[in-house]
Amino acid sequence: MKNFSLIFIVFISCVTCAQQIESEVKAEEPTNISYTTQIIVPDLTIPWGMAFLPDGSLLITEKSGELVHFKEGQKTIIQGSPNVYVRGQGGFLDITLHPNYADNGWIYMTHASSEGDGDGGNTALVRAKLDGDKLKDLELLYKAEPNTKKGQHFGSRIAFDNEGYLYFSVGDRGNRDVNPQDITRDCGKIYRLNDDGSIPQDNPFVGTENAKTAIYSYGHRNPQGMVKNPFTGDIWIHEHGPQGGDEINIIEKGKNYGWPVISYGINYNGTSFTDITEKDGMEQPLFYWVPSIAPSGMTIVSSEKYPDWKGNILVGSLKFEYLERLILENDQVVKREKLFEGLGRVRNVIQAPDGYIYVGIENHGIVRVVPEN
Repeated sequence: MKNFSLIFIVFISCVTCAQQIESEVKAEEPTNISYTTQIIVPDLTIPWGMAFLPDGSLLITEKSGELVHFKEGQKTIIQGSPNVYVRGQGGFLDITLHPNYADNGWIYMTHASSEGDGDGGNTALVRAKLDGDKLKDLELLYKAEPNTKKGQHFGSRIAFDNEGYLYFSVGDRGNRDVNPQDITRDCGKIYRLNDDGSIPQDNPFVGTENAKTAIYSYGHRNPQGMVKNPFTGDIWIHEHGPQGGDEINIIEKGKNYGWPVISYGINYNGTSFTDITEKDGMEQPLFYWVPSIAPSGMTIVSSEKYPDWKGNILVGSLKFEYLERLILENDQVVKREKLFEGLGRVRNVIQAPDGYIYVGIENHGIVRVVPEN
């Protein structure tokens, strides 16, 4: 396989950004740190999710519905993938392997699905096994309801915690004033399941009348980033705000993250939909962006290949077409760094088993970030 290298000069932009304590985020002095990005998988359209198999090959979900297997420089379309409902922001979404994949072979995927009653679709979670160039034993584990023809806010990302519970996100599906705050309804939620799709008995709303018992937290808008913090084991997410107010949140059992009652954003037309940013019983974000960067994909760096980045968050920006590095001290963002401006609409970023950072870029492909000595 040929690798084509692009050299970018990474610099730190002196920006200010509101936080919940309304203090100014400190900015470092500009530096001239060079990084190389290598194109690993070329010619992809919207590579939403990616998961590395034990042999080093890569599974990639294309939003349009294809599951791509990239191995030894060649792409193969995997047969038997889920029946994907493609509309607006909906399509084939995230993919991840079971933590014990080597033993059980389970692959987990989220996608927009038209299954169930009503026209349109909603977000579904499935699992399957890879058998050569096809999936087998495809199982539907969860399907959000109701179907709707609205094209926005499907989510979705997947993560496992240290106990083997599976978390996945579903956006509010454009029904802002009904879904996120109602635990008897799907959408605008983070869900937690056992790996077979059953409901953990200690989920927060088990035993609550009419509640959707898969719900783990609620009051979310459109989470398109989710990762297990490798240092603490907590599940961290980010979610799109409206015009401003993208958030990073640490997910806790049964907590209400406020959307749309509280927000640091406004409507896209410049009008206000809420006049409060705090309320008792609703969580404050760890960090929020004003203006919005339209975040997608998220990882927390633990690799020794990036010693200067260890413990930092990497988030893709769809709107501004760069990778953002967020530097933490005591779970507070104290610095922001723009990486690879002009790279393209960043759809996903992961730290792979080989320790390298891989970035999915719309209308380009998958690149690997290689720090120079």
